Amino acid sequence: MAVKAAVPFLVAMMLLTGVCNTLLTKYQDMQCVKNCDAPSPRYRKHFEQPVLQTLQMFVGEMGCWLVIGLYSLYQRYASRSAGYEAIPGIATPASDDSETADIANPLRPAHPDEEGRIPLEGRSILLLALPACCDIAGTTLMNVGLLFVAASIYQMTRGALVLFVGLFSVWFLKRHLGLYKWFSLFVVVFGVAVVGLAGAIIRDDKATPGHQSLHDTNVDSGDVRMQVASQAAMTIIGVLLIAGAQIFTATQFVVEERIMEKYAMEPIKVVGWEGLFGFLVTLIGMVILHFAIGTGYFNAREGLYQMTHSRAIAVSSVLIMISIGGFNFFGLSVTRTVSATSRSTIDTCRTLFIWIVSLGLGWETFKWLQVLGFALLVYGTFLFNDLIRPPLKSCVEKEHEPLLPEDPIEHH
Repeated sequence: MAVKAAVPFLVAMMLLTGVCNTLLTKYQDMQCVKNCDAPSPRYRKHFEQPVLQTLQMFVGEMGCWLVIGLYSLYQRYASRSAGYEAIPGIATPASDDSETADIANPLRPAHPDEEGRIPLEGRSILLLALPACCDIAGTTLMNVGLLFVAASIYQMTRGALVLFVGLFSVWFLKRHLGLYKWFSLFVVVFGVAVVGLAGAIIRDDKATPGHQSLHDTNVDSGDVRMQVASQAAMTIIGVLLIAGAQIFTATQFVVEERIMEKYAMEPIKVVGWEGLFGFLVTLIGMVILHFAIGTGYFNAREGLYQMTHSRAIAVSSVLIMISIGGFNFFGLSVTRTVSATSRSTIDTCRTLFIWIVSLGLGWETFKWLQVLGFALLVYGTFLFNDLIRPPLKSCVEKEHEPLLPEDPIEHH
């Protein structure tokens, strides 16, 4: 009974860390780092370092190695207390306790050995650098997009991921999509379009403090129309960047699935290795881009200076790393203890909580059109994941084929 009571705790912690991750990233974007006392917003400079934020994410993912290390120490301590030394690869009473049988262990392989998968080790581990590079591209684009839109619009637009996962599963993994699956993808696309439209037609300076210079109250009234058009264009660009980033995220899922079809490794170790590869590639890329471009988003020296000399940014960076690591661990635990569809439902609730908290903090304004877009996104996502029945019974498939048999590992 005590073990089953841990499931709500895992769900709550996944929800909490996921919400904190997005809100803390948006909080960083809203921090003023230069000319903060200037009367006109056009002279104020805010923290805009999407590449550095990507690096933070990979540091958080590398925190999975800390969990793995602590778990290994616990196993050694438990085995010694029982009077014997644990042998790698051999089940022990300490590691296979009946009291923990109801909770799936995210530190163990997801598939039994009889499936014939080769252990992912040695040089083969370098294969995980491929999905890590996809993660770099997708996360950086999303961080740039978050500069231009509200946190809730950012999270809702990420719902476009289900579209690209479905398409790539058909194209590259040769999966089959039923009629109602295609209908659900259409609903998701329409929902993302409505959410983007809501952000474009309704002016919301609260959501983009780093770009309030476009809406300076000291300008002539004749420029107001141009300013509104500029914000609408920025919002559309932000939505397109976030939606386009889902192409890289879906590619990451497909590549991971291809790798895991042949090789076996504990999911949390996959996250840890991808975090390590992603950190190294991002760090090298930051250095190259700093010397090649050295301005704007690619000014690594200025970004590091701002992070280390602003207490709010430094503290939020540490919290972002912790929240990402926690989200990975609790998300994997939920996926393997309950189900992947339950995790997708929780992720939808995460979007709702982000929206509510953003409104409560005054970071954005309420938009009725956004409600419609969110409803369409929820309906399309739930229909795609078979959480609700399709509108026509004739559309239901007799035999359901999962698009990604290996549950995708979402990192943020």
